[in-house]
Amino acid sequence: MSLAHDARVAVRSAAGAERPARTWPEIDNPAAWVVAAILVIMPLIANGFFLIEIFATTLILGTMALSLMFLAGYGGMVSLMQLTIAGFSAYMVAVFGVSGNANISLGWPWWLAVPMALALATAFGTLGGALAVRTEGIYTIMITLAIGAAFYYFTNQNWAIFNGHTGINTVATPHFWGVNWRADIPFYYVVLAVAALCYFAVEYLSRAPFGLALQGVRDNPRRMAALGFNVNAHRVAAYAFASFVAALAGVLQVWNYRQISPGSVSVGACIDVLIIAVVGGITRPIGPFIGALIFVLLRTFALDFLVRLGLDGNRFRLLIGLGFLAIVFWSSDGVVGLWQRWRQSQRPRADRPGGGRGHG
Repeated sequence: MSLAHDARVAVRSAAGAERPARTWPEIDNPAAWVVAAILVIMPLIANGFFLIEIFATTLILGTMALSLMFLAGYGGMVSLMQLTIAGFSAYMVAVFGVSGNANISLGWPWWLAVPMALALATAFGTLGGALAVRTEGIYTIMITLAIGAAFYYFTNQNWAIFNGHTGINTVATPHFWGVNWRADIPFYYVVLAVAALCYFAVEYLSRAPFGLALQGVRDNPRRMAALGFNVNAHRVAAYAFASFVAALAGVLQVWNYRQISPGSVSVGACIDVLIIAVVGGITRPIGPFIGALIFVLLRTFALDFLVRLGLDGNRFRLLIGLGFLAIVFWSSDGVVGLWQRWRQSQRPRADRPGGGRGHG
């Protein structure tokens, strides 16, 4: 056998001896089942405003941030173009589908427009990823931010395809089986299903050979290359998967608002996705959804709160920024990290790592 094969077998054996086998994500966690049950029965306990503007929007933004979490948490690549990919997908749904701008939209049925939008957005994100993987660290951030800024200015100035700063309005949503799938309850369940599929897909990939190899590339790319892994190919493949997840969120976003404009893909909005991922926690798939809930609640209610205090309501982003700084200051892994530290502190000392050592 080759030395590379022996090394890989040794690493796998050591990892299996040190870590217990992990079951399907959160299947043994009662809290996860409680949250899942609440999400399923949410239409019974929430009105239309909370169902769509709070919870559905949270799931959509969380799915976008999940694509960033997959790249940053498992691949060590911070991409600021995930919202751009989602926006590109949303634009393609509007361009190929039916909208109020008949001179731009091609009028395809949704079941043709959506797959085309997903394919083009995934290709767009993969191409951007192929450029970004040639750099590391701050340069990756700058390249992906430049792609996002370029797309924003292009949509703002292009009238033939993107209708300039006005955008594309009155985008048609699916109607089939006698159901209006943009109605509050059906649309909520569509969003919940897509978010759940993306969440479990990320959890599965993190345990699959590809995900484990990607984490190895994140930790030590030179050693993985020496073992025969194609480092750049794994990174580009990660961008392709993350782009598809972001594209799905973009389809849901354009169906939610029934319009898409350059303001939806601005540079500030791109950074918002990064804030969501970091605030929730960038090492676990549940983190982006927690961060999205915090972001949506602040964005929705902070304005009224500031007005009641006699302050300018337009400064609600100041609260978001202060909250972001506070969470990052106290925990490098966001709210998930704070929760894990609190749970660790509640465990008996003997159950903590290193806490059950005997006396010599």
